[in-house]
Amino acid sequence: MQEVAYPVLTSLVFFPLLAAFGLFFFRGDNAVRIYSLVVSVIELALSYPLFAGFKLESAAFQFVERFSWVQKWGIEYYLGTDGISFLMVVLTIAVLPLCVLCSWTYITTRVKEFHFCLLFMTAACVGVFTALDLVLFYVFWEAMLIPMYLLIAVWGGPEKRYASLKFFLYTLAGSALLLVAIVAFRVAGGTFAIPELMEKTFSFGFQFWAFLALALAFAIKVPMFPFHTWLPAAHVQAPTAGSVILASVLLKMGTYGFLRFNLPLTPAASEYFAPAMIAISIAGIIYGGVVALGQDDVKKVIAYSSVGHMGFVTLGIFLFNMRGLEGALFQMLNHGITTGGLFMLIGVIYERSHSRDINDNLGLGKYMPGYMFFWGLFALSSFGFPGTNSFVGEILVFVGAFEHNPWVGALMVPGAMVAAAYMLRISLKLAWGRPSTWNNWSDINLREWTYLLVPAVFVLYIGLAPGLCFKVMDASLAKLSNDVQTKSKLVSIEDERPMEMAWNSLKNIVK
Repeated sequence: MQEVAYPVLTSLVFFPLLAAFGLFFFRGDNAVRIYSLVVSVIELALSYPLFAGFKLESAAFQFVERFSWVQKWGIEYYLGTDGISFLMVVLTIAVLPLCVLCSWTYITTRVKEFHFCLLFMTAACVGVFTALDLVLFYVFWEAMLIPMYLLIAVWGGPEKRYASLKFFLYTLAGSALLLVAIVAFRVAGGTFAIPELMEKTFSFGFQFWAFLALALAFAIKVPMFPFHTWLPAAHVQAPTAGSVILASVLLKMGTYGFLRFNLPLTPAASEYFAPAMIAISIAGIIYGGVVALGQDDVKKVIAYSSVGHMGFVTLGIFLFNMRGLEGALFQMLNHGITTGGLFMLIGVIYERSHSRDINDNLGLGKYMPGYMFFWGLFALSSFGFPGTNSFVGEILVFVGAFEHNPWVGALMVPGAMVAAAYMLRISLKLAWGRPSTWNNWSDINLREWTYLLVPAVFVLYIGLAPGLCFKVMDASLAKLSNDVQTKSKLVSIEDERPMEMAWNSLKNIVK
């Protein structure tokens, strides 16, 4: 591990949290917005040592900060990042100023409280991706639930109470299962430290139950089919910034959990359940695409498309080959960039038409060419057009799937075709549809150009030059893949009675 004198990760976690309390010293709404934007830019500046000091092609945890927190219980303040979490930390920090800018005129009530939730959410999300202690991870995991609930419940649409309560209950159920797994690992492994638990080998019976608890918790967060029903409601009712954070960051916590916990801590059980996880992922890809194809609400189209896109991520994870893992991590990053950009575009048009129905926003190509330029770019990226960022991730998952089993690769093809169908359908209507009345809306302004250009640049940069991302992630993913294969061979699995073994192990833990 690489330890550093300057606590860069601590500064990234707690600076936005401390800055959030500074909001209460401001009175005017514009002062609050400017202050929040300045804080988000400073947060980006504070991440410079992370970029400058990160050792490419290293699988070790870097920028490690570790000291005892609750000594009696063995709980530590333990932070660090590697090639798997680094990209997620960067994505979280980069999304914050975009959320502030896209909410500049969208949010007009309780502006101070809204920006407090944004800053609090950023702190909790960075904490989730950098925590190397199970209890600390759980604290950050729970902390992000509160501001996201408030973003939907206070600043959401007409059915915000239903959507926020559904989001809260689903996530809370997953959190309960996660807590059970954390306690089980402490009892069986003797520590809460994640890197130390990665070095241990647990019995298959223990792994069986631990995998189920973790997988259900993370499947709800992704969300995987059939635990996805909270997502469309949350996306549709959330304000623009809430949808951006939800799509870009929160959904990635579930897939990050699979990579950080399920595979390294329960490798034998992960391989045992891999066929089921692959089947569920393929079902989610096809289901999400088919349902999105039949929607007229633009936000619902993108919300259901997220179910399909995240299906590619979970599929890549459980293929257990290098191409699948690379594609999964690429898609985690790419989905955050592309879908975040699409939700920002939906917010732009909603501020003008006050409707998210496709039929109320036809013919935008005639009087909003700048808008349609960005929409066309993000739409092409969404269904993996060559030259865009999503193409890199999807082609890697496809290659990994065919390497794993040709039938798995073949079953992915309909999902990719449906994705192209629903994105082309909505794009054709928005660009060339005939509006019922002439809507003399202004094209995107300088502020909107600013926050839309950022994801647009990365759509093309990653799509055309993905080499740097490979250098960041490959060493950590190669180590993860090798560890899973090595450790799974050390565990004896009796296929004829896995449930009996798992049940006996659970009884021993309870005793």
